[in-house]
Formats: sequence, C-alpha cells, structure tokens
Amino acid sequence: MSRFLSMAIMLPLLAGVLSFAQTSTAAGPPLRVGIVGLVHGHVHGFFQNSAKSPAIQIVGISEPDAKLLSQAGARYGIERSRLFSSLEEMIAKAHPQAVLAYTNTFDHRKVVEICARHGVHVMMEKPLAVSYEDALAMQKAAKEGKIHVLVNYETSWYRSNHAAYDLVHDGALGDVRKVVVHDGHKGPKEIGVEPEFLSWLTDPKLNGAGALFDFGCYGADLMTWLMNGEAPHSVTAVTQQIKPEIYPHVDDEATIVLTYPKAQAIIQASWNWPFDRKDMEVYGATGYAITGKRDDVRVRRAGEDQEKLISAKEIPAPYDDSMTYLRAVVLEGAQIEPLSALETNVIVTEILDAARTSAKEGKTVKLPLAR
Repeated sequence: MSRFLSMAIMLPLLAGVLSFAQTSTAAGPPLRVGIVGLVHGHVHGFFQNSAKSPAIQIVGISEPDAKLLSQAGARYGIERSRLFSSLEEMIAKAHPQAVLAYTNTFDHRKVVEICARHGVHVMMEKPLAVSYEDALAMQKAAKEGKIHVLVNYETSWYRSNHAAYDLVHDGALGDVRKVVVHDGHKGPKEIGVEPEFLSWLTDPKLNGAGALFDFGCYGADLMTWLMNGEAPHSVTAVTQQIKPEIYPHVDDEATIVLTYPKAQAIIQASWNWPFDRKDMEVYGATGYAITGKRDDVRVRRAGEDQEKLISAKEIPAPYDDSMTYLRAVVLEGAQIEPLSALETNVIVTEILDAARTSAKEGKTVKLPLAR
C-alpha cells in the first residue's frame, strides 16, 4: 500500500554502549538527534534499545533538572559536553536535525514552537497535547517553520493493528460499524514508574487528565486512522476516580464513545486493568478482526463457520521502527504514516479535549470544536 514505501533495509542494531561517534546506514548518514527532557519514563527504554540504532546519532540532551541530567549522563555514558540545561542551548551548540521529546505533555507546545523557529523536526511521545488550543498552535508553528511533527505511539509498530487496518481497507470486513479499543495497566504508581514521571502523570495541567489522556489517546489515534482521517460527529465520556487515595487530582478510569454517521467507537482507558493490555476489536458489516497485542489477529468473515487465528505479516521498513522511520521522513522524504501524523493527532487532541469536557459537564459534545 502507499504508506509502505520501498526503503533500504536498516543494518542490524549496533551492540554495546551508546556512542556519539559518527555511524552510517545503508541509506546514508545517520540523523542527528537531540533528546529533550528526561521526565518521561519511555526515555529509558529509548536509551536501552533505540539509541543504538545506526539510523541516528545522538548529539545532545537537554533537561532543566540538573540532577536528572547528571544521572542520565552517568547511567548511559554520555560525555558532559553533550549535556545541556535548555533546548535553545542544545540547538545552538549541538545542531540536531530532529529532537525526541520526553517532557511532560504540557511542554510539547513549547518544544515545537522553539524547534520550529530553528527548523528542527520533532518526534514526541504520545499524546500530542493537553488541549485542542495547543494542538492548533503546534500545527501553525510546524507549518510556519516547515518542520515535521510526529507523535510516537507504541501501537504504531504493532503488526496486528496494521493487519486489522489492511482487512478493513481491503474490504474483507465490510464497512466499519463498531470499534472497541482497550488500553492501560494497573496504574502508574502500581507498576512503579519513576517519581519524576508519576508527578506529572497525576497533574491535570501537565498531563491534561489521568487515564483519559494517558491511554485514551491510543484509541482515538487508531480510530481516526481506520476512518481515513475523519473526525467523529460527537464525543461522550465518563470518567471515575476508583482510587482517589492514590490519584486524588485525575481520573483513573475512562470510557469514551465516538459516533460517526454509520459507525461507533468505544475507547476504554484504564489505570485499573489487572494486566497490561493494548488490543482492539474491529467489527465490520460482514466480519470482525480482534488484535492480540503485537502480532496476532483473530478473524471471522462472512461465510466462515468460526474465527481463525492469523499471524500478522511484517511491516516493511522503515515503517517498522520509530528511529528508522524518523530518519526516512527527515532525510529521505518518506511518506508520513497516518498514525503518527500531525493532522491525525490534532483530531486525536480534539477528541480528548471534547471527552474531558463531556466527562466534566455530563453531556455529549459535538465536533468540530471552536477554533
């Protein structure tokens, strides 16, 4: 399909300790990348896995918290000359071509606006923003600065989700009628996230909400993708504080219902699941597909007596990995995958903003929201 452009196959991941030495890929030089922020727990997964990718070269890290910055330098063997107290300083001295944002969600707008002024591309951890207003401001800044702004979701790299998408768009399930998405875990405190991560996840200003934004964004992103970028007509949400003694300021349980002219989505976001889960049920007029995390899909179509378990096929490079994808977009002009696209995620933020209002006011919110 068109989103799967032919690209050079990435070299095997480099082993060993993170190095700032120049490396190269079969497609050419690596992308110069800066890290912005160290308060998002996913940054540690990045250093342990993706930072070794030959697709990128880490040229600097910026973080205003001196203690976190020093700890990261020692933990990952990063020389002091690559550590900066501000994004502006890192851009001026390290000259990244793109940055990876691991800040709180509220700061995403500031990161994008600074980077746009300097022509530096941005990939951030989901979700895009804490408000529709911020999302529109980032879209405006990106356009004026002629930069790419991409949103990284773990589920973008799940083979199972791409298999379900292909079944829908190949007509194998008929027109989409209902989609149910489940995302979440026991709760950030319960799974032991870092203190600096927990502090902003449970702050309604810095996170936008609780589970509603933290995990509701996954379902909004997937549904917007399945619906080819169409926004819903209405958003209705219910949130709860099942554990107010742990999360006194934000919701820990959320359900969002989206309506379209001939389809409906139910997004279940929770910090109360007994186990981690990220799965989706897609029901069409003539069949269904149910994903099982990364690789498996259960499918039943018209004329079949029972469902079948299928293994999803591999996602072609560079769309199978966040770093090879980022490099391909910035340096090779590769087509942007809709799941991470700014346009998609402006709609995602509009949905989340409407859901927050719906839950607070106890009413259905019609889209589009006022710009």
